[in-house]
Amino acid sequence: MSPTKVDDKLLVWGAEGIEENTLDQARLTAKLPFVHSHVALMPDAHVGIGATVGSVIATHGAIVPAAVGVDIGCGMIATRTDLRATDLPEDLNALHHAIARAIPSGVGRGHDRNERASDVIAQQSWFPRDAQPEMVQRSDKLWRKTIDQSGSLGSGNHFAEVCLDETDTVWVVLHSGSRGVGNEIAKRHIEGAKKLMKQYFIELADPDLAYFAQDTAEFDTYVHDMLWAQDYARSNREQMMDAALQSLEQTIGRPYERVEIIDCHHNYTEREHHHSRDLWVTRKGAIRAREGDKGIIPGSMATGTYIVEGLGNERAFSSASHGAGRRMSRGVARKTVTEAELRADMAGKAWNDRDAKALLDEAPAAYKPIADVMDAQADLVRVLHTLRQVLNYKGT
Repeated sequence: MSPTKVDDKLLVWGAEGIEENTLDQARLTAKLPFVHSHVALMPDAHVGIGATVGSVIATHGAIVPAAVGVDIGCGMIATRTDLRATDLPEDLNALHHAIARAIPSGVGRGHDRNERASDVIAQQSWFPRDAQPEMVQRSDKLWRKTIDQSGSLGSGNHFAEVCLDETDTVWVVLHSGSRGVGNEIAKRHIEGAKKLMKQYFIELADPDLAYFAQDTAEFDTYVHDMLWAQDYARSNREQMMDAALQSLEQTIGRPYERVEIIDCHHNYTEREHHHSRDLWVTRKGAIRAREGDKGIIPGSMATGTYIVEGLGNERAFSSASHGAGRRMSRGVARKTVTEAELRADMAGKAWNDRDAKALLDEAPAAYKPIADVMDAQADLVRVLHTLRQVLNYKGT
């Protein structure tokens, strides 16, 4: 499907499924003077803080920290195994419990580590304290959080799943980011950018669009900290994937092969070359989809996940959606969706059924139909595998 040109600086994929307030917010971002060419809005777009979730923003000479978001480096990891559906036990609840024991979840929760750090963490590239963002180096509390939350899931729409593809091959899929430390880094830089705007008497239509100009100390510090948080987020996913795969091995009682691993950020900024220029490309709720890039696009906790390959569409700055996108806010979902409806959607799956009330804001009804989102971006990615969940573990 071709994009809709909403105005001179806004291209929208799947425009008919996007609310007007979302378009209005994206228009504000597109008007920033350092935005290159246009903002590309993905078909899962919805209103976010500052910049729209589901937007791709290419800039020259500046970066907007709120456009990256507060969960820097949030993304997906998927592992294809050589197991088949018949290798799994009929009752997956024991596997669900094993994964829940291995991967802490919930707001502020992490591992209860008695030592300063485990051997696994000490081997991560983000670990040496002298390489940390300055705010982490200065704070023992934040440093402790950095260690304890490494290898933990968080809450909201973060999850770990066991899925089957169209050939009944077993996949493990996981969604998470940079946890509390990434959130702290992001919030401090967003506030720092707002203070700079006031200092230089720069008025913005939305204060959350405050930015750092390139070739300044503030810009360089933000880029350093952001790249560190992206590295931390990727490491976090890798540790949890290892824990989930070990839980799977212990449950089925035999080893198996990890055939393929795919990992992609969907809240991040990176220096890229587009339209004959070097640009900073910020993807807030979007994945990179250069020709041949493999990516992961989940729906909801009951509607499956797509493994895709990028087509390198330059009008979208080689990007695609990061998921189905919300059609209800969390507050509206809690008031609208019933526990009975959620349980009906999750029938036949192993999941946190005792947490049904707490998960109403993550119910499939709160999200756009993932099939519609995929149809709207057929010129951005091709589908390689369609996965269906048999187990879903959510942070509450």
